[in-house]
Amino acid sequence: MAAGEGRARILKQRQVLIFFVLLGIAQAGSEPRRYSVAEETESGSFVANLLKDLGLEVRELAARGARVVTKGKRTRLLLDRQTGDLFLNEKLDREELCGPTEPCVMPFQVLLENPLQFFQAELRIRDINDHFPVFLDKEIILKISESIPPGSTFLIERAQDLDIGNNSLQNYTISPNSHFHLNLQDSSDGTVVPQLVLDKALDREEQPEISLTLTALDGGTPPRSGSALVRIEVLDINDNAPEFAKPLYDMQVREDSPIGFLVTTVSARDLDIGAYGQISYVFSQASEDIRKTFRIDTKSGELLLTQKLDFESIQSYTVTIQAIDGGGLSGSCVVFIQVMDLNDNPPELTMSTLISQIPENSQNTTIAVFSVSDSDSGDNGRMICSIQDDLPFFLKQSVENFYTLVTERPLDRESQAEYNITITVTDLGTPRLTTEHSITVLVSDVNDNAPAFTQASYTLLVRENNSPALHIGTISATDADAGTNAQVTYSLLPPHDPQLALASLVSINADNGQLFALRSLDYEALRAFEFGVRAADRGSPALSSQALVRVLVLDANDNAPFVLYPLQNGSAPCTELFVTNELQIIDVNDHPPVFFENEMQLKILESTPPGTIIPLENAEDVDVGRNGLQNYTLAPNSYFHVVTRSRRDGRKYPELVLDKALDREQQPELSLTLTALDGGSPPRSGTAQINILVLDINDNAPEFEQTLYEVQILENSPINP
Repeated sequence: MAAGEGRARILKQRQVLIFFVLLGIAQAGSEPRRYSVAEETESGSFVANLLKDLGLEVRELAARGARVVTKGKRTRLLLDRQTGDLFLNEKLDREELCGPTEPCVMPFQVLLENPLQFFQAELRIRDINDHFPVFLDKEIILKISESIPPGSTFLIERAQDLDIGNNSLQNYTISPNSHFHLNLQDSSDGTVVPQLVLDKALDREEQPEISLTLTALDGGTPPRSGSALVRIEVLDINDNAPEFAKPLYDMQVREDSPIGFLVTTVSARDLDIGAYGQISYVFSQASEDIRKTFRIDTKSGELLLTQKLDFESIQSYTVTIQAIDGGGLSGSCVVFIQVMDLNDNPPELTMSTLISQIPENSQNTTIAVFSVSDSDSGDNGRMICSIQDDLPFFLKQSVENFYTLVTERPLDRESQAEYNITITVTDLGTPRLTTEHSITVLVSDVNDNAPAFTQASYTLLVRENNSPALHIGTISATDADAGTNAQVTYSLLPPHDPQLALASLVSINADNGQLFALRSLDYEALRAFEFGVRAADRGSPALSSQALVRVLVLDANDNAPFVLYPLQNGSAPCTELFVTNELQIIDVNDHPPVFFENEMQLKILESTPPGTIIPLENAEDVDVGRNGLQNYTLAPNSYFHVVTRSRRDGRKYPELVLDKALDREQQPELSLTLTALDGGSPPRSGTAQINILVLDINDNAPEFEQTLYEVQILENSPINP
């Protein structure tokens, strides 16, 4: 059963293939039968009987499965197999099927089976007068100047008619009037084009507007028509110049008026209408100062401020304004603007001489010479000057508006090393305006203070049998002066006892006052000694002071008792020997460098230029010497490298250097590994992660995904779906 169905399907496929082959051969060689029907004929209407043309009997139609095949999916024709009659299956619209093409022909085929045979045929759809002439614009507006001479022609937009032949648009008419008649011209595409011809000159003052009815008629039976309103606007000619309401506008404006302030509104009138009656206001022969200071609104005639007025610069303005109509005629007026003076200028201070640093102890020294001025006049221009009351300075007026700033008494740097002086200049206007000028005066040091020891005398205790070069104590002196005048050096004074070999006993560090025992002291030989020390500054001349140092040698049990008599075994007295040792602990590399934070977060603009240095947090290593932190490295990358720097105390810190410009669009984030290395053997290390967020700048314009978009739209697509 299944095998039989399979053979049937294969047979049908072969029949279809043979059908299309024969169809192509027949279309190429046979002459089609021709039939006709009027468009819009009702569905089911009789078209023709095909038996005679097909050369068949009625019984053969049904026996051979006759049917009609048309192009497309719609079945527009039906064949009655019992009679051979061909019927319309739907109304046919010639304009939909063929548009303006004439003749309008719809091809179809009659298919017969057993044996396979088909016939070519054509159905011609005849046009009927089913469309009215239509104007695309229901109102046609013509603007005609009253100066146009009679005989002039004006082309009018033609109507549209979808029908063809005699049913298409054939004629135009115009409603009766005294000014125009209609002239028809044949165009190159065979249609009729209407023209209005002016018969009588127009007069805007008599009749400013004319309305006519234009009618389009086709040649159908009965004829159809469509109409449009032709509205003719008579345009004025420019025979009147603008005139201002008054020729002179006299205005007073305060000089503190804000930008945008309305100075005045000029107004002109033009008796014409339309473009010739529309007035624009402009400056006439205006200087650069006027154009910078004022703006005229071309439509309203408002005169506005565009920058601040300044009475001290310009006291008045004379502005000529021109009114121009749409035809080029013009009139003018003058606006005289007087600027009203106000106290709007604060005093000005000009420094001629300024000494920013003077030595202390100076008397009647001139610090500054300056002048004051005010652009205003009268009380607004008169000024008074002052400084703070609690300063050792005073102001002295020399000549008009010139002042000097002078010291009132000797200055002491050690009491106050810097003075901030504010000079206040106030005018006598209403309201009063003030200007302040601040200067800083530094008092330079004079060597007027000798070094002072922290104590008048020092007592130092030293146990006998000390090691040579032992630090036994420190003396200290301070100097209230500054700079080299405060730099103290220490020295030993000659001892009062000429028998005391002081130079072989002690020495002093000239820079820090540390005292050292040069040799081992013996309590049994020298129990105490004293000497003087001097502290001198490096001023010119140098000042110095002295202090007394007393050294007490402490006894140690370094002598054993012995029997003077009698001697035992003839030997010398017995003693004991004590040895003092020092233990030095040597560092080993037992600590790696450590970062306080395992991760560092950085934000860097993508516009940051290469070569920019970014400081980083340093690591710490508790080991010392070569075992301490020595270097920083950065994991290989294409954007940064790291530089190791040293502080004054020898500690190492890293700096990140940008090698290549960043681009957030290519790589918005970077992650780098920073490694700190010590110098031990083997070396130890610590790491930290550097996370960098690249901040965006506006360096990319929008780009379409493609430069060309091609779309296909059905002709019956809805509006705004």
